[in-house]
Amino acid sequence: MTRIVAGSAGGRRLKVPPAGTRPTSDRVREALFNVVGARFDFAGLRVLDLYAGSGALGLEALSRGAAHALLVESDRAAAAVIRANIAVLGLPGAELRQSTVTSVLAGAPVEPYDLVLSDPPYAVDTAEVAADLAALAGNGWLAPDALVIVERGTRTPETAWPAGMSAEKSRKYGETRLDLATFDSE
Repeated sequence: MTRIVAGSAGGRRLKVPPAGTRPTSDRVREALFNVVGARFDFAGLRVLDLYAGSGALGLEALSRGAAHALLVESDRAAAAVIRANIAVLGLPGAELRQSTVTSVLAGAPVEPYDLVLSDPPYAVDTAEVAADLAALAGNGWLAPDALVIVERGTRTPETAWPAGMSAEKSRKYGETRLDLATFDSE
């Protein structure tokens, strides 16, 4: 069972897509949002949720007070689940884009994002993740001092951060690793 951990929708259950997705566990999500909460007041935060799956990460941020969350998911069935979760939770500020991450990041955002949560399937190779990160940094997606968190399996190589991003210490939770970096706006 996947659920919203905290905030206005805390405890509410989320639908998850059928086979093929790996939802972030409640334990990892709670740890991730503890890291974020130590840095940011969620009020007014703009969040970008890449490879959104069920939408749990972006919706968790909205539940905790974020102003806007753009959830990007290419899989049709997963996008339908995200739409259903947005409707059931009724959290304002949720926006779904059913498209590939690469396509979305090729353009420029209306406004930059303060927090990026990227949870690519473990099968997505490190070169594609690196290209996503370069597009984030190069195409205006990141606000000054934005925090970028990439969730990967512990058996995958650590994230290769592009110029303009300062890597921080990774955190491990069982078979999951969270790689973190801050965007240097100068």
